[in-house]
Amino acid sequence: MPRPDINRFGEMDVFVRVVETGGFTSAARACGITPSAVSKLVSRLEARLGARLFNRSTRRLGLTPEGERFYQRSLGILADLNEAEREAGASARPHGRVCISCNVPIGRQYLIPVLPEFLALYPEVTLDISLTDAVVDLLETRADVAIRSGPLKDSGLVARKLGDSAHHVVAAPAYLARHGAPATPAELAGHNCLNFNYQRAGRDWPFTGIEDEHEAPRGNLLISDGDALRHLALEGLGLARLASFQVHDDLREGRLQAVLEDYNPGDSKPIHALYVGQGGHLPTRVRVLLDFLAERMRLP
Repeated sequence: MPRPDINRFGEMDVFVRVVETGGFTSAARACGITPSAVSKLVSRLEARLGARLFNRSTRRLGLTPEGERFYQRSLGILADLNEAEREAGASARPHGRVCISCNVPIGRQYLIPVLPEFLALYPEVTLDISLTDAVVDLLETRADVAIRSGPLKDSGLVARKLGDSAHHVVAAPAYLARHGAPATPAELAGHNCLNFNYQRAGRDWPFTGIEDEHEAPRGNLLISDGDALRHLALEGLGLARLASFQVHDDLREGRLQAVLEDYNPGDSKPIHALYVGQGGHLPTRVRVLLDFLAERMRLP
């Protein structure tokens, strides 16, 4: 019989984190402990089980056959434990801190406006929000949820889709009054085109119905912040290609005008809430937030 001072579920949880994050250091960040503590815990677990769970090398960490069997059984046991706790606490109010990372335009226009309702429903939950267009590492920053737009990378994170958003080439009426509206994508060469300065944004502008379906517009300003790019377009500095979630209200109210719509390829940008949730590890406070955002965030 195991000693009563051994936290077998805690050991199992750390072991699963090592497997799913791919190493001791990343598992330590996820668990909020030191890499040496993770290493000692795994060694203690292997000694108690009398079996080697990992094949260790300088380049990679792989499961042994015994480790793979223990991992699969651990997933089931931890999922059962989490379910038992959820059932036992079903009548309890969600509580605790939820850290959210969200890009600036979505955060300001769609996330922030719905939060008063969420906090009224769950007053014992504390939201810790960072608005940034930088792509954060959830394990490194210990964020619970990241709301991001664009295609997903194979990160091992769980994604919940919140919506899709189309794109438009837009400009302020004052800019178009001075320079005219381009009639074809080829005429962009005579315009000042504002753009992003990071590669993942895709600096080419796609169009349809022309021989070269991508244009590489030129301009005198590159920037990393989508919300700032929108404001520069509103100030009449030039044309910008932005997602509908950024400019929907501006187009409706006439602050910006869409151009080249006959050449718009109709491409859309998916928007997801990303979170660490493998193996059934999802606190109630995070789950209710994800459910709420999926229902309340109305993205155009």
